[in-house]
Amino acid sequence: MKPKLESLSKEERLARMRHSAAHVMAEAVVSMFPDAKLGIGPPIDTGFYYDFDLPRPLSTEDMPVIEEKMRQRIASDVPFVQEEISKDEARKLFAGQAYKLELIEEIPDKEVTLYRHGDFVDLCQGPHVERTGQVAAFRLLNVAGAYWRGHERNPMLQRIYGALFDTAEELEAHLHQLEEAQRRDHRRLGRELDLFSFHEEFGPGLVYWHPKGGRVRTIIEDFWRQEHYRHGYDVVYSPHIGKATLWSTSGHLDFYTESMYSPMDVDGQDYYLKPMNCPFHIQIYKSGLRSYRDLPIRMAELGTVYRYERSGVLHGLLRVRGFTQDDAHIFCRPDQVKEEIASCVRFMTFFLNAFGFKDFHVYLSTRDASAKYAGSLEDWDMATGVLREVIDESGLPYDVDEGGAVFYGPKIDVKLLDTLGREWQCTTVQFDFNMPERFDVKYIGEDGRERQPYMVHRALLGSLERFLGVLIEHYAGAFPLWLAPVQALVIPIADRHNEYARSVAAQLAEAGLRVEVDERSERMQAKVRGAQLQKVPYMLIVGDKEAGAGTASVRLRTGEDLGPMPLANVVSRMREEVAEKR
Repeated sequence: MKPKLESLSKEERLARMRHSAAHVMAEAVVSMFPDAKLGIGPPIDTGFYYDFDLPRPLSTEDMPVIEEKMRQRIASDVPFVQEEISKDEARKLFAGQAYKLELIEEIPDKEVTLYRHGDFVDLCQGPHVERTGQVAAFRLLNVAGAYWRGHERNPMLQRIYGALFDTAEELEAHLHQLEEAQRRDHRRLGRELDLFSFHEEFGPGLVYWHPKGGRVRTIIEDFWRQEHYRHGYDVVYSPHIGKATLWSTSGHLDFYTESMYSPMDVDGQDYYLKPMNCPFHIQIYKSGLRSYRDLPIRMAELGTVYRYERSGVLHGLLRVRGFTQDDAHIFCRPDQVKEEIASCVRFMTFFLNAFGFKDFHVYLSTRDASAKYAGSLEDWDMATGVLREVIDESGLPYDVDEGGAVFYGPKIDVKLLDTLGREWQCTTVQFDFNMPERFDVKYIGEDGRERQPYMVHRALLGSLERFLGVLIEHYAGAFPLWLAPVQALVIPIADRHNEYARSVAAQLAEAGLRVEVDERSERMQAKVRGAQLQKVPYMLIVGDKEAGAGTASVRLRTGEDLGPMPLANVVSRMREEVAEKR
C-alpha cells in the first residue's frame, strides 16, 4: 500500500507535489497546443519544469492562461493513476511523440510505467500525489530555451519553470527572493555600472573588462598579492600554452581532455591552451635543487586558464571559457602537509571575511569507488584522512561530497553564503600525491637521499571572474568603499563652482582616494540621482558657501545627508573606512 501524502517527510511531500504539478502543467499546455511534442518534466529544488516543442514561442501573456488551466485541473481533484504497459503498447500510445519514443527505446525493461490523471497520460516512473487537489501553492515563473537532454546538437525546446511550496506564505517568500536576486543580477548590474561586457560575435564566454570593472579587479588583485606575500607565498607567472608532452605527463590528456581546447600546431608540435597552472609551477620548482630545509615552498599565481564550456551553460561571469584563477601550489614534506592545509583553511577564512563573507558551507570531496582516478587506494585513504582531520580541528561544520574529488586527489571545497543565503563555490584545497610522482619531483632529505614532496593545490577565490560576479550580487553593485571603483563624486552646483570642485577632487586624490568631478550642465539633483544610480559611496556637493568655507556638503549613496564638513574631516573619515574595510 502506498504511503499517504501526509505521512511523508516535507522533502518527499514537496517532491511529489512538484512532480505532479509538472504533469498538470503539461496537460494545460497540450490543451492549448494539441500538436505539442513533450519532453521531460521533473521536480527541482524549488519547483518544477517541463520541456515542450511547440508551434510558436510562448510569451508572458501565455503564463496566466496556463496557470488558470492548471488551477481548474487541481480544483477537479482527479486521481493520479499508475499503469504498466509493454514497450510495444507504449510506442503506439506515444506515436508522433518523438522525444517520448526516444526515451522508451532506452528503457531496459520490457514494460514501462505511466501516470494518468484525467485524459492526460505521461511516460513516468513517479511517484506522484494521490490526487491533483493535493498540489499546493504554485506560480509559473518564466520560459527559457533548453536543448533536448542538454546537448547542443539536439533541438531547442521551450522550458517552462514553476515554483511550488507547502504554503502561500512560503511561495511568496520565495518569489520575493527571486525578485531580489533579479535586482542583484550581476549581468544587468555589469551593464548599468559599466563594469564589463561580453561580445558573443567574437567569442562567447570571454569577458571584456571596462575601466571601472578593471579598477575593482585591480584592487582585489593588489590586496591578494599583498596578503600572499605576507603569508609566505612567492608570486610567479607561467605561460598560457604548453606542449602536448606536458599535458600528457600531468595526466590532463587522459583525464581532462573534454574540458580542453583542440591543439594548435606550432613547428609541427601540438600545443594546448592551459586549463590549469599546476604543471608549470612544477617546472619552476624543478628548475633548481631543493633541500628539505627549503620546504615548504609556496607558489601563487593569478593565472588565466581556458576551459571548454558548452554554450548552453555559459552564464555571465559565473561560467566563462577564459578565467583567472587565484592559484597556489605548496610543495612540502610529509610532516608539514597537515599544517599547510590547516593554514590554507585559516587563510581562506581571513580572506573571505575581508570581502564581507562570514558564513561558509564546507564539503569534504572524496573518491567515487566506481570512477577512474590516478594513484593508489592507500594514497587516497591517507590524503582523505588528513583533510578530514584538518576540517574537524577547524571547528567548521562540513558535509561529505562522495565522488566530488578531482582525478588526482581528494579536496576540501568551501561554498560561501551571500546576502540572500545562496551558496557559491569558491575556495578549494586539493591534496595531490599524483603529479609529483608523474613529474618525478624531488627534494634532498635530511639523510641526503632524494624524497618526493607532497603537493597541495589551493585557490581561495576560485576565479576572479566568478568571485566578482558573486561580489556584485552580494552587494547589489554597491561595493564597500575600499572596493568602489569611484569612491567619491564631487558635484558643483553651477559652472562657476567647477574650479573649486576640481581642487576638492585633487585633495582627495592626493590622499589616495578615487574621485571624479561631475561637470555636466545638469541640475544638481540630477547629478545626485546619477551618482546614486552608479552606487558612488560619497557625493561631495560644492557651491558658494562650501567654496568660501573650504568645505563640502556630504551625502551618502544611502540618502543620508551628513551636511557641510571640512575637507580634512571628509578625507579622514573615508580613509578610516577604507582601512577598516567596513
